[in-house]
Amino acid sequence: MFNLRNLFVLVLLCSFSSYVHAQKKQLTDAQYFENKLDDIVQPLPVVLRFEGDNAFVMMKDRKAYLVNALTGVMEEYKGKPGGNIEPSVKIKDHDIYLNDRRITSTTEQEKNPVLSPDGKYIAFTRNNDLYTYDIAASREIRITRDGSDVILNGYASWVYMEEILGRRSNYRAFWWSPDSKNLAFFRSNDSKVPEYTLTDDGGAGGYVEKLRYPKPGDTNPEVKIGIVAPNGGNIAWCDFNETDDQYFGLPYWKPDGKTLLVQWMNRAQNELKIWEIQPATGSKSLWYEERTNTWISLDDEGERLRFIDKGNLLLLSNNNGYNHIYLHHASGKRLNAVTSGPLMVEDILWHNTRDVIFTARTRVNSTRVQIFRASLNGKNVKQLTSSDHHHAQVNVSPNGKHITYTYGNAQTPNVLALLNEKGKAKDVHTSQSAEFNEYQLAQTEVLRIRSEDGKFDLPIRIIQPLNMEPGKKYPVLISIYGGPARNDVMDNWRLSGTQQWFAKEGLMQVILEHRGSSHFGKEGTDYLHHNLGYWEMTDYITQVKWLIANRQADPERIAITGFSYGGYLSAYALTYGAAYFTHGMAGGSVTDWSLYDTHYTERYMGTPQTNPDGYKKSSVMQYTHQYKGMLQLVHGLIDENVHPQNTIRLATDLQMKNKTFELMLYSGNRHGITGKQGIHHYNLKNRFIYEHLIQKPIPPALLR
Repeated sequence: MFNLRNLFVLVLLCSFSSYVHAQKKQLTDAQYFENKLDDIVQPLPVVLRFEGDNAFVMMKDRKAYLVNALTGVMEEYKGKPGGNIEPSVKIKDHDIYLNDRRITSTTEQEKNPVLSPDGKYIAFTRNNDLYTYDIAASREIRITRDGSDVILNGYASWVYMEEILGRRSNYRAFWWSPDSKNLAFFRSNDSKVPEYTLTDDGGAGGYVEKLRYPKPGDTNPEVKIGIVAPNGGNIAWCDFNETDDQYFGLPYWKPDGKTLLVQWMNRAQNELKIWEIQPATGSKSLWYEERTNTWISLDDEGERLRFIDKGNLLLLSNNNGYNHIYLHHASGKRLNAVTSGPLMVEDILWHNTRDVIFTARTRVNSTRVQIFRASLNGKNVKQLTSSDHHHAQVNVSPNGKHITYTYGNAQTPNVLALLNEKGKAKDVHTSQSAEFNEYQLAQTEVLRIRSEDGKFDLPIRIIQPLNMEPGKKYPVLISIYGGPARNDVMDNWRLSGTQQWFAKEGLMQVILEHRGSSHFGKEGTDYLHHNLGYWEMTDYITQVKWLIANRQADPERIAITGFSYGGYLSAYALTYGAAYFTHGMAGGSVTDWSLYDTHYTERYMGTPQTNPDGYKKSSVMQYTHQYKGMLQLVHGLIDENVHPQNTIRLATDLQMKNKTFELMLYSGNRHGITGKQGIHHYNLKNRFIYEHLIQKPIPPALLR
């Protein structure tokens, strides 16, 4: 029974807590607004690599040190911090240079020069044709001759760069064999891909940019895969029909260079086949396949396959519900599962012919990455690190006996540690300063909220306002990305001056997660199949309701912000979720999935022809009649990824319904607002936060 004595104790505890907080140091303006936080946390040394089995090279205070992993003795490193400098090629003034030697001298633009593994040739593209350069003979060799605006040899079509090969490819679509005897490349035919026109300010005549961009249901690029010797000659075209409705993923050369493994996927993206190709003829044989009722993702980082030796390899697949490691014979035959159960493998770090070291998250603790070791026969799976912390920046010695990593959590600043073969961990360096505990910092919680249907415990990360008063309601700012199979909430250490300033101003800062994130394997992500938007918002609403009931969130000031997919969900929240979300800032947003590209959208939604109801329900415009809050829309005018027509269409719809909103367009900017306009965008968001959430004048020091 709650009596006066209990009340007295509660008041006393609150008073004591306030007293303790009052005795701690307040952050200075330099700490808040310039992020000068060295008195609180300091940058950790960075481990560059292991130097042999028992020592590693570490950068500390801009100096390189060699650390003995057995004794801990540290001495200044006399070698080159980056290791032995290999011959390198680069573009300078539109030409190719090998170290300091100029290789090409043309008025045209060479792109993506790559040195062959044996150092004898350079492959590159020019005007969408593939070339090689014989270094010893100082001779340029033209491999293809049909390059044009729509025929791309060794240079990726836009949708392949963005969605399949990844932006890190920089449009490169050719790959050397390990023995340097062959060069594989994509030839893309964009002639049937619809053009999209971007317009912008460009003087009296304006600016016009056209690109081949397929939207859901449109014709995709036709792709052929060629294999050729570096000195030119006959091109062996792989045995595929280029007119089929299909995708090709990142290819893998086998270690001996004798055959090429090619990822093939049907347009529905629910069937994956890996074909083994003979370079001399282009003939193929089926090496591996898997199917699902929803979707499979292509590998764009070369992470799906890890070759052990000539006989065996490791393959990553989530066909059993979670991302697991499997041991395969070089023929493609699966030998056994290396990992199993509710374990989500992140990355394979090291292996020999007996064991593998990898990072993974468990279903019950999916917000923290752990380091594991397992035998390749699937036995002796052992977690090497503490479940109390999140682990990152992992390096493994060549013999697998020593591991360096950082660890921390939302409450604990990061520590650099070393783990030996006996499982003993030793701290090398901590980021926490001696004065850390003297400062008053906002507390961060990472916890779980049960979904409304009771099927998922949804992660949520909360930065509490400083000095919360009982009974007072606080504004909430939710930051999300939220795409399928992604994760926003991690129990890791983060500290920024701006974050702490907003907490001091009474703003509750929150990151939410939904069932379709990476935390629940395919059990969760499959909910999003043909149904983007609904389940994300259902779970977000559940968490918002919990914040109102349990964390003093003000139901009149619930804001959400995000960019790209996060922009989509922010706009969706202010329309579909208008009963719960009162304010939003949406940047670079998809507003109707029929306006985004084929490969990404159809993976989850199918085509508008096969899933018309799903496309209708996922569109922000379907719910604009419910809009009643305040939404800030932002878009770059030459955004070639998420076209500005998305934001313009939503703005027009809101105008037609006589709704009040904010709109800011940035000339010359693409998918992301940069430069001086990026500063303007930063200030725009902060002004919005102060006007609508904190509800007082913005301090000039917060503006850039």
